[in-house]
Amino acid sequence: MSGHSKWSTIKRKKGAEDAKRGKIFTRITREIVTAVREGGSPEIDSNPRLRMAIDKAKAANMPKDNIQRAINKGAGIGDDGVVFEEITYEGYGPGGVAIIVDALTDNRNRTLAEVKHAFSKAGGSVAKDGAVLWQFNQKGYIELSSEGLDFDEVFMAAAEAGAEDVIAEDGIIVIYTERADLHTVANALSEASYEVADSKLTWVPQNEIDLETQQALQVIRLIERLEELDDVQGVSSNLNLSEETIAALQEA
Repeated sequence: MSGHSKWSTIKRKKGAEDAKRGKIFTRITREIVTAVREGGSPEIDSNPRLRMAIDKAKAANMPKDNIQRAINKGAGIGDDGVVFEEITYEGYGPGGVAIIVDALTDNRNRTLAEVKHAFSKAGGSVAKDGAVLWQFNQKGYIELSSEGLDFDEVFMAAAEAGAEDVIAEDGIIVIYTERADLHTVANALSEASYEVADSKLTWVPQNEIDLETQQALQVIRLIERLEELDDVQGVSSNLNLSEETIAALQEA
């Protein structure tokens, strides 16, 4: 899982530009609305998915008024009738890298067209359902800022809560869980006074593939292009980030 967490670190460093475009707030708003509607409750104590979305909103410094408006919208207060649908797309990028795109959309035709265009522009293609998904496992992902934290203490707290793996990366500590244990572990860490910067479900590749630096950079540009789409909530791949690729990214 180390390659997956390295990519998370790089995305975190590049996140400031994304935040300026307002995309983070847009995505979190959709997550909150959907969490309330599908979870059947606007109360975080009885809706773990909503708790996770609100924790993410707070970590992104989303204003309380924005959070409350999203909760109200999900509960049907001031409802505009828009219904969001969760869709997972599968595809192949340069070098045959497998890519999974998770989207939350109110117009699946628009989203599919945008995703297809991004793949096509990079020389890749959208695949049939199931063509890629079997190469990944869905895991819980929890991220903490490592500033001021003792890794061993975090490791023990996470392990006792049921975490599967704990990894230290540049400036962050990443915790992986089984899919069903995400909320339990995240809540346990919060109750232990750890500030959870992000918690979500993500796709972790069973095996990663290596590409030459230039081709790897093409894949990364495709991933970034997909993540810039308003409807896209997350992108995962089985690309292994070599030290050479990471260095080239930092120089870009």
